Amino acid sequence: MSAIALLPAAGSGSRMGGALPKQYLDLLGKPLIWHTLHALHAVPELARIVVVLSPDDGWWDGYDWQSFARLTVLRCGGDSRAASVLGGLQALAMSEPGNSWVLVHDAARPCVDPALVSGMIAQLAEHPVGGILAVPVADTLKLADAARHIDHTHPRDQLWQAQTPQMFRLADLAGALEAGMGPDITDEASALEKLGQSPALVMGSPWNLKVTYPQDLQLAALILQARNTTA
Repeated sequence: MSAIALLPAAGSGSRMGGALPKQYLDLLGKPLIWHTLHALHAVPELARIVVVLSPDDGWWDGYDWQSFARLTVLRCGGDSRAASVLGGLQALAMSEPGNSWVLVHDAARPCVDPALVSGMIAQLAEHPVGGILAVPVADTLKLADAARHIDHTHPRDQLWQAQTPQMFRLADLAGALEAGMGPDITDEASALEKLGQSPALVMGSPWNLKVTYPQDLQLAALILQARNTTA
């Protein structure tokens, strides 16, 4: 089977504390998103890889993307992740069937393992809803009060930390986002959950790091360097 990868990349990366959006920050001599695209292009099941940019993105054209043959760029990003994903899905719906599988992936997860993505596609190919990569929560969780004191310890049994890609049918995900857009939609799965659907959990990897804070860049570099050394 084949599928489509969709990367919302219209954000400013404000938590990184710099003027440059985090998808363009330097990681081992290349923009961060380059490594994400490189990993996804190593997944043979992905027929297209679509990046959703802000209409006024002024950085993308300053880099060379010619090595990515399956890449499509859409300048229809919105002011939130969900809006960017929905804009990308609506654009794809003009040329792709509604039952196409779409894997939404964070542009800032450059360490995703291509083999993990291929395994996810195979595992979910016949699933009625779709699912997400995730890992069981390992740390003890504390619920804080308003003064940042511990209110109580929250049981971690059956708790998972969501990752990406998150894989759903194009029309199903677009419809869920259209019906339930709001601050409670923090990932694609939550939009389907809001409609009463139960996406599957597919075992991910602790190395599938999302770069959110400056120190995450250093960790991502170590992960990629170790992978290149052992490859």
